[in-house]
Amino acid sequence: MSSRFLHQLTATELRDAFLKGEVKATAIAEHFQARVEKHNPELGAFLSTLGERMLIKAEQLDRKRARNEPLGRLAGIPIAIKDNTHIAGEITTCASKFLENYKAPFDATVVRLLEEEGALLIGKANLDEFAMGSTNENSAYFPVQNPWNLNCVAGGSSGGSAAAVASRMALLATGSDTGGSIRLPASFCGVVGFKPTYGRVSRYGLVAFGSSLDQIGPLATTVEDAALMMEVIGQHCEHDSTSLDLPRETYTKRLDLKDVKLGVSRQFLEGLTPDAKENFEEAQHVLKNLGAKIIDVDLAILKYSVAVYYILATAEASTNLARFDGIRYGKRSKLAKSLEQVYELSRKEGFGREVKRRILLGTYVLSAGYQDAYYKKAQKVRTLMIDAFEKAFSECDAIITPVATSGAFERNAIQDPLQLYLQDIFTIPSNLAGLPTVSVPSGYDKRGMPLGLQIIGPQMCDVPVLDYAYAYAHATGHGAIPKRYNENHS
Repeated sequence: MSSRFLHQLTATELRDAFLKGEVKATAIAEHFQARVEKHNPELGAFLSTLGERMLIKAEQLDRKRARNEPLGRLAGIPIAIKDNTHIAGEITTCASKFLENYKAPFDATVVRLLEEEGALLIGKANLDEFAMGSTNENSAYFPVQNPWNLNCVAGGSSGGSAAAVASRMALLATGSDTGGSIRLPASFCGVVGFKPTYGRVSRYGLVAFGSSLDQIGPLATTVEDAALMMEVIGQHCEHDSTSLDLPRETYTKRLDLKDVKLGVSRQFLEGLTPDAKENFEEAQHVLKNLGAKIIDVDLAILKYSVAVYYILATAEASTNLARFDGIRYGKRSKLAKSLEQVYELSRKEGFGREVKRRILLGTYVLSAGYQDAYYKKAQKVRTLMIDAFEKAFSECDAIITPVATSGAFERNAIQDPLQLYLQDIFTIPSNLAGLPTVSVPSGYDKRGMPLGLQIIGPQMCDVPVLDYAYAYAHATGHGAIPKRYNENHS
């Protein structure tokens, strides 16, 4: 097999080619490293690369295969790791100046599991600083460009992971999803993004943003590849107190949609662009042809989800980021003359504007005079939203929505923070309720920019959600490599 075409394979196809001896792991590593060197300067998807580490791992895989030793389920697959997830001995910046020299002392559980199954870690993917953003314009180093149009945002906060997969600099990537940070960039970049049930994947080694909301999940070229990665990382972890102690599951059952009931909340579908609305109607038509029954459900209360989220998430962020004080982690100001100045100046110099904004908001809603008015009330509304989902799921098997109100928009097009926060209107509810949710490519708008369909399932129903996504994706065939990154000679 010619190494020129390796990036055109799915992760599963590439793994199988390596296992059959059609390509060496070292050839895979060299090919994808060359793609990163060629394309990353214009895309900004990676903050750092792991070329030497990846080549050593590839050489080990080639020797194991030559000796007919057992090989892992991800053997030879190049995977990008979002740079808020620890790889022992490597820098974890969280795309922040505060952690620009912070070397991780241990592996995150997902990193350990991936490497145990033979994955090739290609680099640390760019993100919005501390995962706070919806466009990946908030990285302290440089923004991520959308592979479909370099003038457009890639989505956030896992924009680097999505752009790396869309441009085929990696075939799989990890992302973290606090309010849509896997699914929104997946939709904007035309790839698959899956947020598992809260607790299904260990958060050990993930730098926390909102601890009751954060969840690690895969970004992939296909639903099948996302399912393959979930079979590896969806395991119980004793280091994570929120990790669910459940049996390992098979995520590739590929059931059809006959007699499956899919709920749509019409009251919750306001603000869609004409292209996004037409695309969602087309997706429903496809699902009906596959045998699904579309029914109406009442989720009108979700219109409050953005307000609730930005109270709870900022409150948790304020608490989690208190550890970054110039003493225990990261940057310490050289201008400080006292302990108080160490705290103040280190944070002033190290944190970006959006991180400071969210810390201030979180501190405000937790303050003595406003905790009852905002934080506690938001927790009560969150409970009502969970109840609304439970009622809806008593009537249907899953819920479908668009991922976003539109396709990716141009960089700097939205300056108002509140308008940016509204980009997560369809994705936030799944985090508030801890539900498994997938974004799967559903076509393109009139500009040629990707759009996505979101499928939300009940808690613990990760497998059915991916099954429904697989059936839809198989029927439509959406999802492609942007022409600029599909050259056969690269």
